Amino acid sequence: MKVEIWSDYQCPFCYIGKRRFEEALKQFENKDQVEVSFRSFELNPEAERDINMTQNEMLAKKYGMSQAQVEANSQNLTQQAKELGLDYHLDKVVLTNSFDAHRLMHFAESKGKEKEMNERLFKAYFTEGKHIGDHATLASLAEEVGLEKSETESMLAGTAFTAEVRGNEQEGSLLGITGVPFFVINRKYGISGAQPTEAFLDTLKKVWAENPLTIVNDPATGDACTDGSCNVKEK
Repeated sequence: MKVEIWSDYQCPFCYIGKRRFEEALKQFENKDQVEVSFRSFELNPEAERDINMTQNEMLAKKYGMSQAQVEANSQNLTQQAKELGLDYHLDKVVLTNSFDAHRLMHFAESKGKEKEMNERLFKAYFTEGKHIGDHATLASLAEEVGLEKSETESMLAGTAFTAEVRGNEQEGSLLGITGVPFFVINRKYGISGAQPTEAFLDTLKKVWAENPLTIVNDPATGDACTDGSCNVKEK
């Protein structure tokens, strides 16, 4: 079974959805026969690399929200993450362009370090408040997961793996993906949003048995991002 996960490193629901899927996979009796691959999706491809604005300021400006409302939404997301063992610090995230982070993920994939790099980028952004658009930061993160720093620096300085990122985005568009996270199983079944662990497990079981399955897309339980301000959710 092949599972492809479209996501962006600046999407809080993507990290939550990734962890819920991983919890489901642990419980799936055929987990050793599941291949997981990560695919690129940019929520804000036009973003600058360096943005002189905090996420809270951006949300307040875009939605006309008070700081109290922004903080309440952030606390809700932080609690969802905490229940999965994730430590979110949304007040510290550094807004940027995620394109080079996606290139780095594909570079890591070519070196057999895709899983480690993917996890490290999410943690760097949401837990540590690191600038994942900065090449020096990305090179250091790559070194932490076992990649050669100088080789990573050379890759980032050029245009390598641009085609892989764009290819993923085009594939996602053809599949009708407009928000992330989005999970595609065997290119036949889809799960939209950060669904509960139980929903992921149920889907894995159904696909394994090759029972017909429609896309799981319940907005009440499957939070997803469609733009760069996706951590706003009415409750």
